[in-house]
Amino acid sequence: MTKPARLELLGGLSPQAFMRQHWQKKPLLIRQAVPNMQPLVSRQALFDLAQQHDVESRLVCGNGVTEAWQLQHGPFKRRQLPSLSRSCWTLLVQGVDLQVDAVAALRDRFRFLPDARLDDVMVSYATNGGGVGPHVDSYDVFLLQAKGQRRWRIGPQKQVRFKEGEPLKILAEFKPTHTWVLEPGDMLYLPPHYAHEGVAVGECMTYSMGFKAETMHGLAGALMARLADQEPFGQDYRYADPQALPAKRPANIPANLQDFARQSLMQVLQKKDAVDVALGEWLTEPKPQVWFEGRAGARLPRAVRLDRRTQMLYDARHVYINGESWRCQGDDARWLKTLADQRCLTPVQLAQTSAALRLQLQAWWQAGWLQALVVNRDNRVSV
Repeated sequence: MTKPARLELLGGLSPQAFMRQHWQKKPLLIRQAVPNMQPLVSRQALFDLAQQHDVESRLVCGNGVTEAWQLQHGPFKRRQLPSLSRSCWTLLVQGVDLQVDAVAALRDRFRFLPDARLDDVMVSYATNGGGVGPHVDSYDVFLLQAKGQRRWRIGPQKQVRFKEGEPLKILAEFKPTHTWVLEPGDMLYLPPHYAHEGVAVGECMTYSMGFKAETMHGLAGALMARLADQEPFGQDYRYADPQALPAKRPANIPANLQDFARQSLMQVLQKKDAVDVALGEWLTEPKPQVWFEGRAGARLPRAVRLDRRTQMLYDARHVYINGESWRCQGDDARWLKTLADQRCLTPVQLAQTSAALRLQLQAWWQAGWLQALVVNRDNRVSV
Protein backbone atom coordinates (compact mmCIF):
# COMPACT_ATOMS: atom_id res chain seq x y z
CA MET A 1 0.00 0.00 0.00
CA THR A 2 1.40 3.39 -0.99
CA LYS A 3 1.96 6.12 1.59
CA PRO A 4 -0.93 8.35 0.34
CA ALA A 5 -3.33 5.39 0.43
CA ARG A 6 -2.14 4.51 3.93
CA LEU A 7 -2.72 8.08 5.13
CA GLU A 8 -6.13 8.12 3.45
CA LEU A 9 -7.14 4.90 5.21
CA LEU A 10 -6.33 6.48 8.58
CA GLY A 11 -7.87 9.88 7.94
CA GLY A 12 -4.58 11.60 7.14
CA LEU A 13 -2.72 10.10 10.10
CA SER A 14 0.45 8.14 9.59
CA PRO A 15 0.42 4.61 11.04
CA GLN A 16 2.80 5.84 13.73
CA ALA A 17 0.48 8.70 14.70
CA PHE A 18 -2.57 6.43 14.67
CA MET A 19 -0.88 3.88 16.94
CA ARG A 20 0.31 6.62 19.30
CA GLN A 21 -2.97 8.53 19.52
CA HIS A 22 -5.78 6.01 19.02
CA TRP A 23 -4.74 2.35 19.02
CA GLN A 24 -6.22 0.75 22.17
CA LYS A 25 -6.90 4.25 23.51
CA LYS A 26 -9.81 6.04 21.87
CA PRO A 27 -12.15 5.82 18.85
CA LEU A 28 -11.49 7.44 15.49
CA LEU A 29 -14.07 8.31 12.83
CA ILE A 30 -12.57 8.45 9.33
CA ARG A 31 -14.67 9.93 6.56
CA GLN A 32 -13.90 8.37 3.15
CA ALA A 33 -11.18 6.07 4.41
CA VAL A 34 -11.83 4.15 1.18
CA PRO A 35 -13.06 6.64 -1.44
CA ASN A 36 -15.57 5.41 -4.04
CA MET A 37 -16.19 2.31 -1.95
CA GLN A 38 -18.15 -0.44 -3.65
CA PRO A 39 -19.13 -3.76 -2.06
CA LEU A 40 -16.38 -6.35 -2.56
CA VAL A 41 -18.90 -9.18 -2.24
CA SER A 42 -22.45 -8.91 -3.51
CA ARG A 43 -25.53 -9.56 -1.42
CA GLN A 44 -26.21 -12.79 -3.32
CA ALA A 45 -22.60 -13.95 -2.95
CA LEU A 46 -22.83 -13.32 0.80
CA PHE A 47 -26.06 -15.32 0.99
CA ASP A 48 -24.31 -18.11 -0.94
CA LEU A 49 -21.42 -18.13 1.57
CA ALA A 50 -23.93 -18.40 4.42
CA GLN A 51 -25.14 -21.68 2.87
CA GLN A 52 -21.71 -23.32 3.20
CA HIS A 53 -20.96 -25.67 6.10
CA ASP A 54 -17.34 -24.46 6.25
CA VAL A 55 -18.36 -20.82 6.77
CA GLU A 56 -19.56 -19.52 10.14
CA SER A 57 -22.74 -17.44 9.88
CA ARG A 58 -25.44 -16.08 12.19
CA LEU A 59 -28.86 -14.54 11.69
CA VAL A 60 -30.08 -11.88 14.13
CA CYS A 61 -33.70 -10.72 13.99
CA GLY A 62 -35.48 -8.09 16.08
CA ASN A 63 -34.57 -4.81 17.71
CA GLY A 64 -35.32 -5.43 21.38
CA VAL A 65 -38.17 -2.88 21.34
CA THR A 66 -40.98 -3.77 18.95
CA GLU A 67 -39.50 -7.22 18.20
CA ALA A 68 -37.77 -9.59 20.62
CA TRP A 69 -34.18 -10.53 19.78
CA GLN A 70 -33.72 -13.87 18.00
CA LEU A 71 -30.44 -15.59 17.13
CA GLN A 72 -29.87 -18.51 14.75
CA HIS A 73 -26.65 -20.16 13.60
CA GLY A 74 -26.00 -21.20 9.99
CA PRO A 75 -25.60 -22.62 7.49
CA PHE A 76 -28.76 -21.08 6.00
CA LYS A 77 -30.58 -21.99 2.82
CA ARG A 78 -31.95 -18.95 1.03
CA ARG A 79 -35.52 -19.76 2.01
CA GLN A 80 -34.46 -19.70 5.68
CA LEU A 81 -33.50 -16.02 5.45
CA PRO A 82 -36.24 -13.43 5.93
CA SER A 83 -37.68 -11.48 3.02
CA LEU A 84 -35.66 -8.48 1.87
CA SER A 85 -38.75 -6.35 2.48
CA ARG A 86 -38.80 -7.29 6.16
CA SER A 87 -37.06 -4.83 8.48
CA CYS A 88 -34.81 -5.45 11.50
CA TRP A 89 -32.74 -8.45 10.49
CA THR A 90 -29.00 -8.95 10.06
CA LEU A 91 -26.91 -11.69 8.48
CA LEU A 92 -23.35 -11.95 9.89
CA VAL A 93 -20.78 -13.97 7.94
CA GLN A 94 -17.34 -14.58 9.50
CA GLY A 95 -14.03 -15.07 7.72
CA VAL A 96 -15.06 -13.63 4.37
CA ASP A 97 -11.41 -12.69 3.80
CA LEU A 98 -10.66 -16.43 3.69
CA GLN A 99 -13.22 -16.91 0.91
CA VAL A 100 -12.93 -13.84 -1.34
CA ASP A 101 -9.66 -12.49 -2.75
CA ALA A 102 -10.90 -8.89 -2.89
CA VAL A 103 -11.78 -8.98 0.82
CA ALA A 104 -8.38 -10.54 1.58
CA ALA A 105 -6.78 -7.61 -0.28
CA LEU A 106 -8.78 -5.19 1.88
CA ARG A 107 -7.59 -7.03 4.99
CA ASP A 108 -3.99 -6.65 3.82
CA ARG A 109 -4.36 -2.87 3.81
CA PHE A 110 -4.27 -3.10 7.61
CA ARG A 111 -0.87 -4.82 7.76
CA PHE A 112 0.64 -1.85 9.57
CA LEU A 113 -0.69 -3.93 12.48
CA PRO A 114 0.96 -7.29 13.31
CA ASP A 115 -0.50 -10.29 11.49
CA ALA A 116 -0.45 -12.09 14.85
CA ARG A 117 -3.24 -9.81 16.05
CA LEU A 118 -5.60 -10.33 13.11
CA ASP A 119 -8.77 -12.34 13.67
CA ASP A 120 -10.81 -12.07 10.47
CA VAL A 121 -13.08 -9.89 8.34
CA MET A 122 -16.77 -10.26 9.10
CA VAL A 123 -19.34 -8.97 6.63
CA SER A 124 -22.80 -8.03 7.86
CA TYR A 125 -25.85 -7.46 5.68
CA ALA A 126 -28.84 -5.72 7.28
CA THR A 127 -32.25 -4.50 6.25
CA ASN A 128 -33.64 -1.23 7.59
CA GLY A 129 -33.40 -1.14 11.39
CA GLY A 130 -31.18 -4.22 11.53
CA GLY A 131 -28.46 -4.49 14.16
CA VAL A 132 -27.28 -6.60 17.08
CA GLY A 133 -28.04 -4.18 19.92
CA PRO A 134 -25.69 -2.14 22.13
CA HIS A 135 -22.67 -4.27 23.05
CA VAL A 136 -18.92 -4.32 23.65
CA ASP A 137 -16.27 -6.31 21.83
CA SER A 138 -13.19 -7.85 23.44
CA TYR A 139 -11.01 -6.86 20.48
CA ASP A 140 -9.99 -3.88 18.37
CA VAL A 141 -12.25 -3.38 15.38
CA PHE A 142 -12.41 -1.25 12.23
CA LEU A 143 -15.99 -0.86 10.96
CA LEU A 144 -16.00 0.03 7.26
CA GLN A 145 -19.27 0.94 5.58
CA ALA A 146 -19.47 -0.81 2.20
CA LYS A 147 -23.05 -0.14 1.10
CA GLY A 148 -25.92 2.04 2.32
CA GLN A 149 -25.89 3.83 5.66
CA ARG A 150 -25.48 2.73 9.27
CA ARG A 151 -26.07 4.88 12.34
CA TRP A 152 -23.49 4.29 15.05
CA ARG A 153 -23.88 5.33 18.66
CA ILE A 154 -20.81 4.87 20.84
CA GLY A 155 -19.66 5.65 24.36
CA PRO A 156 -17.17 4.55 27.03
CA GLN A 157 -18.52 1.80 29.25
CA LYS A 158 -17.41 1.73 32.90
CA GLN A 159 -19.57 -1.19 34.01
CA VAL A 160 -20.41 -4.06 31.70
CA ARG A 161 -23.68 -5.77 32.62
CA PHE A 162 -25.82 -7.69 30.18
CA LYS A 163 -29.57 -8.06 30.00
CA GLU A 164 -30.73 -11.40 31.32
CA GLY A 165 -32.67 -13.84 29.18
CA GLU A 166 -31.43 -12.49 25.83
CA PRO A 167 -29.77 -14.67 23.16
CA LEU A 168 -27.25 -11.86 22.56
CA LYS A 169 -24.95 -10.04 24.98
CA ILE A 170 -27.00 -6.83 25.06
CA LEU A 171 -25.78 -4.14 27.46
CA ALA A 172 -28.18 -3.53 30.35
CA GLU A 173 -27.10 0.12 30.43
CA PHE A 174 -25.87 2.08 27.43
CA LYS A 175 -25.20 5.81 27.47
CA PRO A 176 -23.81 6.90 24.10
CA THR A 177 -21.76 10.06 23.87
CA HIS A 178 -21.47 10.29 20.06
CA THR A 179 -23.77 9.50 17.14
CA TRP A 180 -22.65 9.30 13.52
CA VAL A 181 -24.18 8.08 10.26
CA LEU A 182 -21.58 6.34 8.10
CA GLU A 183 -21.75 6.40 4.30
CA PRO A 184 -19.97 3.99 1.93
CA GLY A 185 -16.22 4.38 2.41
CA ASP A 186 -16.50 5.82 5.94
CA MET A 187 -14.82 3.86 8.72
CA LEU A 188 -14.95 3.82 12.52
CA TYR A 189 -12.17 2.44 14.73
CA LEU A 190 -13.07 1.25 18.24
CA PRO A 191 -10.71 -0.06 20.92
CA PRO A 192 -11.70 -3.08 23.05
CA HIS A 193 -14.67 -2.71 25.42
CA TYR A 194 -15.88 0.56 23.91
CA ALA A 195 -19.68 0.32 23.87
CA HIS A 196 -21.36 0.71 20.48
CA GLU A 197 -24.58 0.09 18.60
CA GLY A 198 -24.99 0.10 14.83
CA VAL A 199 -28.42 0.29 13.20
CA ALA A 200 -28.99 0.05 9.45
CA VAL A 201 -30.58 3.04 7.74
CA GLY A 202 -32.17 1.23 4.84
CA GLU A 203 -30.36 -1.76 3.33
CA CYS A 204 -26.67 -1.76 4.22
CA MET A 205 -23.46 -3.80 4.35
CA THR A 206 -20.62 -3.30 6.84
CA TYR A 207 -17.17 -4.90 6.98
CA SER A 208 -15.67 -5.52 10.43
CA MET A 209 -11.90 -6.01 10.60
CA GLY A 210 -11.31 -7.60 14.01
CA PHE A 211 -7.96 -7.74 15.83
CA LYS A 212 -7.62 -10.11 18.76
CA ALA A 213 -6.75 -8.81 22.23
CA GLU A 214 -6.26 -12.03 24.19
CA THR A 215 -6.71 -12.14 27.95
CA MET A 216 -3.84 -13.51 30.01
CA HIS A 217 -6.11 -16.28 31.29
CA GLY A 218 -7.28 -17.30 27.82
CA LEU A 219 -3.81 -17.24 26.29
CA ALA A 220 -2.28 -19.23 29.16
CA GLY A 221 -5.00 -21.87 28.89
CA ALA A 222 -4.52 -22.26 25.12
CA LEU A 223 -0.73 -22.50 25.39
CA MET A 224 -0.75 -24.96 28.31
CA ALA A 225 -3.15 -27.21 26.41
CA ARG A 226 -0.82 -27.16 23.41
CA LEU A 227 2.30 -27.68 25.53
CA ALA A 228 0.69 -30.64 27.30
CA ASP A 229 0.08 -32.27 23.90
CA GLN A 230 3.51 -31.53 22.47
CA GLU A 231 5.95 -31.82 25.37
CA PRO A 232 6.86 -35.48 26.04
CA PHE A 233 8.12 -36.10 29.58
CA GLY A 234 8.67 -39.85 29.34
CA GLN A 235 8.37 -42.48 32.04
CA ASP A 236 11.05 -40.84 34.20
CA TYR A 237 8.63 -37.99 34.84
CA ARG A 238 5.70 -40.13 35.98
CA TYR A 239 4.47 -39.37 39.49
CA ALA A 240 5.44 -42.03 42.02
CA ASP A 241 5.11 -42.31 45.81
CA PRO A 242 6.75 -45.61 46.82
CA GLN A 243 7.37 -44.37 50.37
CA ALA A 244 3.75 -43.33 50.96
CA LEU A 245 2.07 -44.47 54.17
CA PRO A 246 -1.53 -45.71 54.44
CA ALA A 247 -3.90 -42.73 54.12
CA LYS A 248 -5.56 -41.66 57.33
CA ARG A 249 -7.54 -38.97 55.46
CA PRO A 250 -8.13 -40.40 51.97
CA ALA A 251 -9.73 -37.23 50.54
CA ASN A 252 -6.69 -35.08 51.38
CA ILE A 253 -4.49 -34.27 48.36
CA PRO A 254 -0.91 -35.42 49.09
CA ALA A 255 1.58 -32.57 49.38
CA ASN A 256 4.03 -34.53 47.21
CA LEU A 257 1.48 -34.63 44.39
CA GLN A 258 1.01 -30.85 44.65
CA ASP A 259 4.79 -30.37 44.47
CA PHE A 260 4.93 -32.67 41.44
CA ALA A 261 2.21 -30.63 39.71
CA ARG A 262 4.10 -27.37 40.31
CA GLN A 263 7.36 -28.90 39.11
CA SER A 264 5.63 -30.22 35.98
CA LEU A 265 4.42 -26.74 35.05
CA MET A 266 7.78 -25.14 35.80
CA GLN A 267 9.55 -27.80 33.73
CA VAL A 268 7.54 -26.80 30.67
CA LEU A 269 7.52 -23.05 31.21
CA GLN A 270 11.28 -22.85 31.77
CA LYS A 271 11.83 -24.04 28.21
CA LYS A 272 11.58 -20.73 26.36
CA ASP A 273 11.61 -22.35 22.93
CA ALA A 274 8.72 -24.62 23.85
CA VAL A 275 6.53 -21.66 24.85
CA ASP A 276 7.54 -19.65 21.77
CA VAL A 277 6.77 -22.58 19.47
CA ALA A 278 3.43 -23.24 21.15
CA LEU A 279 2.48 -19.56 20.69
CA GLY A 280 3.54 -19.44 17.04
CA GLU A 281 1.75 -22.66 16.16
CA TRP A 282 -1.38 -21.60 18.04
CA LEU A 283 -1.46 -18.18 16.34
CA THR A 284 -1.25 -19.75 12.88
CA GLU A 285 -3.59 -22.69 13.52
CA PRO A 286 -6.32 -22.59 10.84
CA LYS A 287 -9.83 -22.18 12.16
CA PRO A 288 -11.99 -25.32 12.21
CA GLN A 289 -13.89 -24.22 9.10
CA VAL A 290 -10.72 -23.75 7.00
CA TRP A 291 -9.52 -26.46 4.64
CA PHE A 292 -7.13 -26.56 1.68
CA GLU A 293 -7.35 -28.29 -1.69
CA GLY A 294 -4.21 -30.36 -2.27
CA ARG A 295 -2.59 -30.98 -5.63
CA ALA A 296 -0.62 -34.23 -5.43
CA GLY A 297 2.40 -34.41 -7.74
CA ALA A 298 2.08 -30.82 -8.97
CA ARG A 299 5.36 -29.01 -9.65
CA LEU A 300 6.29 -25.80 -7.90
CA PRO A 301 5.64 -22.75 -10.16
CA ARG A 302 8.34 -20.15 -10.82
CA ALA A 303 6.72 -17.65 -8.43
CA VAL A 304 4.42 -18.24 -5.47
CA ARG A 305 2.15 -16.40 -3.07
CA LEU A 306 0.51 -17.49 0.16
CA ASP A 307 -3.04 -18.72 -0.21
CA ARG A 308 -5.46 -16.20 1.30
CA ARG A 309 -6.30 -18.77 4.01
CA THR A 310 -2.66 -19.43 4.92
CA GLN A 311 -1.34 -17.85 8.10
CA MET A 312 2.43 -17.46 8.30
CA LEU A 313 4.47 -15.84 11.09
CA TYR A 314 8.03 -15.99 12.38
CA ASP A 315 10.23 -15.15 15.35
CA ALA A 316 14.01 -15.07 15.86
CA ARG A 317 14.45 -18.85 15.54
CA HIS A 318 11.34 -20.30 13.92
CA VAL A 319 8.90 -19.97 11.05
CA TYR A 320 5.26 -20.92 11.60
CA ILE A 321 2.69 -21.74 8.97
CA ASN A 322 -0.82 -23.15 9.40
CA GLY A 323 -0.16 -24.52 12.89
CA GLU A 324 3.24 -26.07 12.12
CA SER A 325 6.75 -24.85 12.94
CA TRP A 326 10.23 -25.06 11.46
CA ARG A 327 13.49 -24.03 13.08
CA CYS A 328 15.62 -22.37 10.43
CA GLN A 329 18.54 -20.02 9.99
CA GLY A 330 20.71 -18.42 7.34
CA ASP A 331 19.42 -17.76 3.83
CA ASP A 332 16.54 -20.21 4.17
CA ALA A 333 15.24 -18.26 7.16
CA ARG A 334 15.66 -14.98 5.27
CA TRP A 335 13.59 -16.15 2.31
CA LEU A 336 10.89 -17.70 4.49
CA LYS A 337 10.58 -14.44 6.44
CA THR A 338 10.37 -12.60 3.12
CA LEU A 339 7.54 -14.90 2.08
CA ALA A 340 5.73 -14.23 5.37
CA ASP A 341 6.15 -10.44 5.16
CA GLN A 342 5.47 -10.01 1.43
CA ARG A 343 3.10 -13.00 1.22
CA CYS A 344 4.85 -13.90 -2.02
CA LEU A 345 8.18 -14.83 -3.62
CA THR A 346 8.97 -13.45 -7.08
CA PRO A 347 10.78 -15.52 -9.74
CA VAL A 348 14.08 -13.80 -8.88
CA GLN A 349 13.64 -14.45 -5.17
CA LEU A 350 12.50 -18.05 -5.60
CA ALA A 351 15.48 -18.78 -7.87
CA GLN A 352 17.85 -17.77 -5.05
CA THR A 353 16.42 -20.25 -2.53
CA SER A 354 18.23 -23.49 -1.68
CA ALA A 355 17.24 -26.87 -3.08
CA ALA A 356 16.15 -27.95 0.40
CA LEU A 357 13.89 -24.92 0.80
CA ARG A 358 12.36 -25.45 -2.64
CA LEU A 359 11.50 -29.00 -1.60
CA GLN A 360 9.68 -27.60 1.44
CA LEU A 361 7.90 -25.01 -0.71
CA GLN A 362 6.97 -27.84 -3.09
CA ALA A 363 5.30 -29.67 -0.18
CA TRP A 364 3.38 -26.53 0.80
CA TRP A 365 2.37 -26.01 -2.84
CA GLN A 366 1.05 -29.55 -3.06
CA ALA A 367 -0.82 -29.08 0.23
CA GLY A 368 -2.60 -26.02 -1.23
CA TRP A 369 -0.95 -23.58 1.17
CA LEU A 370 0.66 -21.69 -1.74
CA GLN A 371 -0.78 -20.37 -4.99
CA ALA A 372 0.92 -19.39 -8.25
CA LEU A 373 2.01 -15.78 -8.57
CA VAL A 374 1.30 -14.52 -12.09
CA VAL A 375 4.23 -12.76 -13.75
CA ASN A 376 3.41 -10.37 -16.61
CA ARG A 377 5.55 -9.63 -19.64
CA ASP A 378 6.83 -6.41 -18.10
CA ASN A 379 8.06 -8.54 -15.16
CA ARG A 380 5.41 -7.24 -12.80
CA VAL A 381 3.59 -9.68 -10.60
CA SER A 382 -0.13 -9.97 -9.98
CA VAL A 383 -2.47 -12.39 -8.21
